[in-house]
Amino acid sequence: MNKLLLSTSLLLFSCLKEGVGPLMPAPQPELEKKAVVSLNTTYQTIHSFGASDCWTAKFIGTWADEVKKNQIADLLFSTDTTASGQPRGIGLSLWRMNIGAGSFEQGDASNITDEWRREESFLNAQGQYDWSKQAGSQWFLNAARQRNVPYTLGFSISAPVFMTVNGKAFSPGGGSLNIEPVRLDDYADFLAEVSSHFGFKYLSPINEPQWDWKAGTNGKASQEGTPAQNSDIINLTKALSRKLSAKNSKISVITGEAGQLNFLYERAASGRGNQLAQLFGSSGASLASLPNVAPVMSYHSYFTTCDDANLVNTRQMALQAAQSAGSPDLWQTEFGVLGDICGKYNGSPRNTGIDYGLYVAKVIHSDLTLTNVTSWQWWLAMSPYNYSDALVYINGPDGEYKNHDNARKSGLVLDSKQLWAFGNFARFVRPGMKRVGVQLENNTDPVAQAGSYMVSAYKDETTKKIVLVAVNMTDAAVSLPLSGVTLKNNQLAAYTTDRDRSLAKSTVAGDKIQMAPKSVTTLVGYYN
Repeated sequence: MNKLLLSTSLLLFSCLKEGVGPLMPAPQPELEKKAVVSLNTTYQTIHSFGASDCWTAKFIGTWADEVKKNQIADLLFSTDTTASGQPRGIGLSLWRMNIGAGSFEQGDASNITDEWRREESFLNAQGQYDWSKQAGSQWFLNAARQRNVPYTLGFSISAPVFMTVNGKAFSPGGGSLNIEPVRLDDYADFLAEVSSHFGFKYLSPINEPQWDWKAGTNGKASQEGTPAQNSDIINLTKALSRKLSAKNSKISVITGEAGQLNFLYERAASGRGNQLAQLFGSSGASLASLPNVAPVMSYHSYFTTCDDANLVNTRQMALQAAQSAGSPDLWQTEFGVLGDICGKYNGSPRNTGIDYGLYVAKVIHSDLTLTNVTSWQWWLAMSPYNYSDALVYINGPDGEYKNHDNARKSGLVLDSKQLWAFGNFARFVRPGMKRVGVQLENNTDPVAQAGSYMVSAYKDETTKKIVLVAVNMTDAAVSLPLSGVTLKNNQLAAYTTDRDRSLAKSTVAGDKIQMAPKSVTTLVGYYN
């Protein structure tokens, strides 16, 4: 053995004896991750962020305690801030009001088991309108307008009960619109009259048409609702177009409200799928060409968020389908935490913590950046239930949320991280802003981003305001050098929502995006 080989062998033996192990190449430094904004790369123009009053407003809006009602309204609608700059609310820019079907007046004969899920109707069987109905909903509608919410939308879940096939606000089965065929024009008249009376900007006449909304084996149903085939949607939309156009109305009809995203491009039972092609495509109805019909297709993001690959793929496919159908705008118009989601989140029991807020922020980010939605809307703005599908919760005066009878007249008002994480978008990404490009170098895969961290960016070309929303799903802090944009004073206002904070304001340097563990952070500044 020569001296060189002997020396090497002895060194290796010595290392092994001491537990050091053989010599390895020095580790290479990890590539620096950074965020690069491209102000000249623009995508969709943001229309709005919204939520609905459905059902619960009829009780909460008639509480005698004006202070508590205004507390809820401020949480939902206010764009005011405290002296320290802390937002008082999430500043919704669209408010959805349910146009009831009259199941509430039927009482137990409605066969809807829960009175919180019944609603009044402005019209009775004798053709008389009573504009004092839905007083609670009217209170919140007025509260939204007092706080300068720019858009209102009326939506219908069922035709008035005296127009339906079975005299109920839920379906007898069969998969078609629950209405007597001779009453379709009457239903359109009703929707147009209510929308005109309240000055809605938008009208959505169908909700989740893919679901059957029929009674169970006990003959009881859980809520108002009706299925609808695409042909039903086309016929009702055309009737509304004629009536609104004849009145020179400025109301626009929004079609779709698909029960889940993939129904926009995949087959569903009984002629209820492939909605983009059939309602907007060149070989379909081309509803966008009708007067008083907005070039918008709406959907709900339920059941397409598990796992992250499915979250990404369904949204990419929906965008492609929309482009093939003439590129109508896509609106996500209903979402909450519903059912079991990958064993990680569940609607039941109620959870108002940061993990659920982060999940909501991830879905919003994905809908905005992958499907290019121009409007994103939540389901129940307020709820007394032990369920995670609301923004604001109402507990009974005794602190027991199961006591719905107490909550009918008063209650304890509770916020949630779902509310504030939604506010990280809604409060700062305002109508008319454009989404702009932002690349996360060395983290470009949207599936990987959904499991780690993600950033979207928006600009106001008039004021030169830029807004970035960063979502950190991980337990570790993340720091990303920020480039591609020159900021005035090299400063950003930061609004952080995490376990302990809700849109808490601070001022940070403009050269980095700093994300606390498990947080949603909105950065606001002005560019040169």
